[in-house]
Amino acid sequence: MENLKNKTIGSFVAQDFRTAAVFTKYQIDFCCKGNRTVSEVCEKQNIDSDVLLQKVYDILESEDGNTIDFNSWPLDLLADYIEKTHHRYVEDKSTVLIQFLDKLCKVHGAAHPELFKINELFTECAGELSQHMKKEELMLFPFIKRMVKTKESNGVLNPPSFGSVSNPIAMMMQEHTNEGERFNEIAALTNNYTAPSDGCTTYKVTFAMLKEFEEDLHKHIHLENNILFTKAVILEEEFA
Repeated sequence: MENLKNKTIGSFVAQDFRTAAVFTKYQIDFCCKGNRTVSEVCEKQNIDSDVLLQKVYDILESEDGNTIDFNSWPLDLLADYIEKTHHRYVEDKSTVLIQFLDKLCKVHGAAHPELFKINELFTECAGELSQHMKKEELMLFPFIKRMVKTKESNGVLNPPSFGSVSNPIAMMMQEHTNEGERFNEIAALTNNYTAPSDGCTTYKVTFAMLKEFEEDLHKHIHLENNILFTKAVILEEEFA
């Protein structure tokens, strides 16, 4: 177990996404802050690293035919998957959630003024993510796909206008951190997505949707930060 303590949280989740459930239980950020080691996180959060690692190890040793090994996917395929699955999810759910949050503010805002802040935070999140995803779809992902095709054909890689793939990646990762922090605020304001006793069905559904949105965002960011971006930097270095 000792040698596993210097392994990063993100690398465990990249190896098997089922381990994300363990880190989530211990309130450990595996997506935006997935570059921290187990030792570092456990010391900071006063967690018994041996107990944590045993739970992670048990998952890694168990078999699950439904687990998708994203870590083995070609980068162009992974980029397409992220765009068609997680980017479309954000686009589809954001519109519905904003409508529901607007309704909650009108009906329950007087009794629950925190709804206005939740609405404001999520609306900001939806707007920022929309711009963020477009930058990935129009600039970063096409270059990653071009690197993959150039390597397959043993061609020469023409440098991108942004200099190095690490430049937009640094920007994307910072924006991921921003949205992670914004959702931490939303989770706190919603009492971890628990509707109040006087909450109507729409109230409960909206909070459940917000929770699902955050969970999808965590997986979305994990796939980019811990797998796609990490491997894209390595791939670019191979051309150098």
